[in-house]
Amino acid sequence: MTAKIFQSLPARPAPVRQDGLTGWLRANLFSDLRTTLATALLGGLLLWLLPQFLLWAVFSAEWRPNAEACRADGVGACWGVVAEKYRLIIFGRYPFEQQWRPLVATLLMLGLLVASCVRVCWKPWLALLWVGVLAVFFTLMYGNMLGLTRVETDRWGGLPLTLLLASLSIAMAFPIALVVALGRRSNLPAIRSACTIYVELVRGVPLISVLFMASFMFPLFMPQGTTIDVLIRVLAGITLFAAAYMAEVMRGGLQAIPKGQIEAAATLGLSYWQTQRKIVLPQALALVVPGIMNNFIAIFKDTSLVTIVSLYELTGALGLALNSDADWRPFKIEGYLFIALIYFVFCFSMSRYSLWVEKQVNKGKQR
Repeated sequence: MTAKIFQSLPARPAPVRQDGLTGWLRANLFSDLRTTLATALLGGLLLWLLPQFLLWAVFSAEWRPNAEACRADGVGACWGVVAEKYRLIIFGRYPFEQQWRPLVATLLMLGLLVASCVRVCWKPWLALLWVGVLAVFFTLMYGNMLGLTRVETDRWGGLPLTLLLASLSIAMAFPIALVVALGRRSNLPAIRSACTIYVELVRGVPLISVLFMASFMFPLFMPQGTTIDVLIRVLAGITLFAAAYMAEVMRGGLQAIPKGQIEAAATLGLSYWQTQRKIVLPQALALVVPGIMNNFIAIFKDTSLVTIVSLYELTGALGLALNSDADWRPFKIEGYLFIALIYFVFCFSMSRYSLWVEKQVNKGKQR
């Protein structure tokens, strides 16, 4: 019988660290040869462009509101245009001496939006808070009471108008989209056909044409002597346009729910609306949170199109501020970068909030 000689196995390599900064870099930037080469290429390009951008935007920039200094040789970005025109950009054509009113109204609206995103505030009184804040918002902006001078809606502009159009259109489009999405899946041919025609008609035209129709064509069909404020018409156009797109997103979520769950609810004696409220909609809306938030972000950015109907929101107010002053007209890039930063802050905040909502609704699926 041959004696067996014990031989130890070779030492295995230490496990690769998967957490922390080192693990993230290895997993996302240096996981294989192709990823490492791409990281090196893009990193080198960034290292080449970043110093030039910083030189233009920071180190050689002119921060004083001095147009002559901005035209000097060797000067980079002229942020003085923002320092000089920021009130016209933020508040549009609103009377200069009354601009404390849109400032307070904007802060109230932002506080309302933040409260609406906090879970502890999801109580019945939140609806009353919306009514109260909107009443105060319109009172401050329009005036004509409580000793406030009257300011017509065609003089509203800048950030307050952008927030108003985006917030109200999102709040009103959501329930409309929900009803239309349910209607498109209805067993009643008349309801299903009406919802389908609405969606296809609205999705078949650009938003600019909807705003043009709401602003210029709709008054022609009104009885003589009857007028509706242009702000209300534009708000209605954006709301109906956004609802059509959002309805299709919701319909995708409704179609993802297995039919067996609906049949099981019927066997338990639940009515149609009980089934939708307790079983179908909670699951369907949780599935399409990214799509709904993407629609919200699109609505916020699409408010820039109202400039064509002479409502000067952020983008329009910037054009109004620079085109009316030849001294600052050459520095449009800095102005557009300023409002791009404002749009980015709002859109990025909405996207991060969407990720938080996704985590909350998917807690039951986590293991």
